[in-house]
Amino acid sequence: MTDSAPRHTDTTARIEADPDVPAIRITRDFTATPAQLHRAHTDPELYAQWCGPHDVTTTIGHWDARTGGSWSFSNQRDGEEIASFHGSFHDVTPERIVQTFTYDGWPESVSLETMTFEDLGDGRTRLHTVSLVGSFEERAEWLDSGMETGVNDGYEKLDGLLAKGEG
Repeated sequence: MTDSAPRHTDTTARIEADPDVPAIRITRDFTATPAQLHRAHTDPELYAQWCGPHDVTTTIGHWDARTGGSWSFSNQRDGEEIASFHGSFHDVTPERIVQTFTYDGWPESVSLETMTFEDLGDGRTRLHTVSLVGSFEERAEWLDSGMETGVNDGYEKLDGLLAKGEG
């Protein structure tokens, strides 16, 4: 775990650097079913509502959330594009999503992400994400990029959508 990583609480993702491989592990609990979380990660209209920091808007460019599909989106702040991303869905099942994730500003640094949905019962689910990158240096760049803010702000927005029954 990185020294600056927040402690895990119900509303904060636990973000850890794997000591043995260049991977980032993210764990977060939600008051939602696995099916609701799966939909929030595969429905482009929902995804655009919660992805990223509070002060950005997400616009979906392309979204085909099925095994063999692909996706792209961009983030805007104050009406100007600040970042864009793209990837491919390698495996989309009710239990997990495997996809690539590329920040277009770092096209040589592709992350392979595996998300799994652990049913905790009573309408709660633990989301596990493992993001594997090409080197420890790339992983350090991802961790130093401000991703923690985007992850935690996005999940806060997702909590709000789920509480309103939109997930």
